[in-house]
Amino acid sequence: MGIEIERRFLVANEDWKSQVIRSEDFSQAYLSSSLDEWTTRIRIIDNNKAYITLKSSVNGLLNNEFEYSIPIKDAIELIKLSKYKIIKTRYQLKINNKNWVVDLFDGSNSSLKIAEIELNSESEEIQVPSWCGEEITGIKSLSNAYLAKTPISVLSLEDRVKAKDK
Repeated sequence: MGIEIERRFLVANEDWKSQVIRSEDFSQAYLSSSLDEWTTRIRIIDNNKAYITLKSSVNGLLNNEFEYSIPIKDAIELIKLSKYKIIKTRYQLKINNKNWVVDLFDGSNSSLKIAEIELNSESEEIQVPSWCGEEITGIKSLSNAYLAKTPISVLSLEDRVKAKDK
């Protein structure tokens, strides 16, 4: 993989639902995470695929990302060992020939809905759907790793957006 370029938005309404082409359930845990260094994530998708991912932010839009398949039984054990977890359902959409996802979080992050699009370059222009609200690209306190440690039920969405992670 190497480099991931993505933009993220809060979801403003439910209009995206009519464009869903598929959904997957995610369980993920963080073995190590730092806002300024590398994050190690374990992810299980639909209880049948598992991955370990190493990720670090280059800037708000660009991340180093390396992802590898691992045995499901190892992933289950690693998730059990971690105290920082996230559960969400990811909905995949195709809009203007681009792949979008909407993540609906569960548990202590259940009020949160985030849309993401991966880009081919930092300068790529996109048409942002009307159901997207405020752009949150680069707001570290709304990253999955941060949400696993400090869920939305502890620190409000409004406080996270206001902070803008200076």
